[in-house]
Amino acid sequence: MSDGAVLIRGGRVVDPISGVDEVLDVSLANGVIAEVGKDLDSAGAEVVDASTLVVAPAFIDLHAHLCEPGGEHRETIASGARSAAAGGFAAVCAMPTTDPVTDDPASVGFVAAAGRRAGAARVYPVSNVSVGGEGKALVEFGEVLNAGAVALSDGGRSIRSTALLRLAIEYAQTFDVPIMTHGEDADLAGAGVMHEGVVSTRLGLPGNPGVAETIGIARNVALAEMTGGRVHFQRVTTARGVDLIRQAKARGVRVTAEVTPHHLVLTHEDVEGFRTDRKVDPPLRTRADMEGLREGLADGTIDAVATDHAPRHYDEKEAAFADAPSGVVGFETAFAVLHTRLVLEGAINLVTLIERLSAGPARVLGIEGGRLSAGAPADVVLIDPNEEWTVDPATRLSKSRNTAFGGWTLRGRTVGTYVDGRCVWQRSPA
Repeated sequence: MSDGAVLIRGGRVVDPISGVDEVLDVSLANGVIAEVGKDLDSAGAEVVDASTLVVAPAFIDLHAHLCEPGGEHRETIASGARSAAAGGFAAVCAMPTTDPVTDDPASVGFVAAAGRRAGAARVYPVSNVSVGGEGKALVEFGEVLNAGAVALSDGGRSIRSTALLRLAIEYAQTFDVPIMTHGEDADLAGAGVMHEGVVSTRLGLPGNPGVAETIGIARNVALAEMTGGRVHFQRVTTARGVDLIRQAKARGVRVTAEVTPHHLVLTHEDVEGFRTDRKVDPPLRTRADMEGLREGLADGTIDAVATDHAPRHYDEKEAAFADAPSGVVGFETAFAVLHTRLVLEGAINLVTLIERLSAGPARVLGIEGGRLSAGAPADVVLIDPNEEWTVDPATRLSKSRNTAFGGWTLRGRTVGTYVDGRCVWQRSPA
């Protein structure tokens, strides 16, 4: 083996693409998976004992806010990349909702370069679809993609103009990249700060109805079907939205979708008491919606779990609920929350969870990753599936502490992350 080679010995290797789920060794060399098998030669390699661990393709996050430039008090690209690595992510897609926004080659190049300097999880820039994120004119797709963008999105904003969105989907076909969009009728969602329902009525807060998402997804499915282009739905929250996407896929429409950990385990009832730490956009929905999301994740209608990592400063979240900004941090808890609340409770199995965190996102982007076969990038996560731990916001590597899961006791934890065969994060023994 070459210098810098690593042999991960005797772990439960889970590779959803190849169907492997057995005790094996994994050899890393020269930035790729060199070999997967039993009793591999360890000569010249650093040997990592994985006998109590799960060895899986490292995760890829399709939706994260790294806040730089303009919001460095909440997160920097470097701190976000370290936090992502601690959560088992080898790569994250940085949304363009920065200040200034990411909508030209210079801003895309800045994000890409800062990600390389961080030396932790890879950082993939996502460019705005529209100039300034204003939904009025398209950015120069070729220029931002040549500068390193992997997709285009207006971040958390829905593109109001149907004509502009149609043009964007058609134009993106030239480059075979997805338009990532939030399926929502922004006018109907209005100034809602939580799901419209009995809880919003009881709390006296303006609501965002689930039908706003239904209408937005239906429109965007229709455009994808008409144009033949690729549309990726960000942060799906409703059971009806899942049904529309499922039906579209059955017709061969080129749509994909993501869901967040918090929408899979929390409902609008969890904001009782004006819990600003659980104020998110789009809002937490009903239990029926949560169950629909879980079904969509299990059957493959939903392709990926994405954290929507959105750091907020402590003082911002201390405001009144209607005034507090939306968002929670998610890198370091994503796997453990879903392993505890979905896998261990039987909603999905471990192989499916790993697929939706790795191979699924890679497929959405059309990039290498999410597999452990020979020749694949040496992006690997080591997981202790049995470790119990309690979420302490003060110990997160993110610069912000706005987790929705503070105080939760979880089972399962990432203990090491490799990117291109290099260990970019390793948890210190307790």
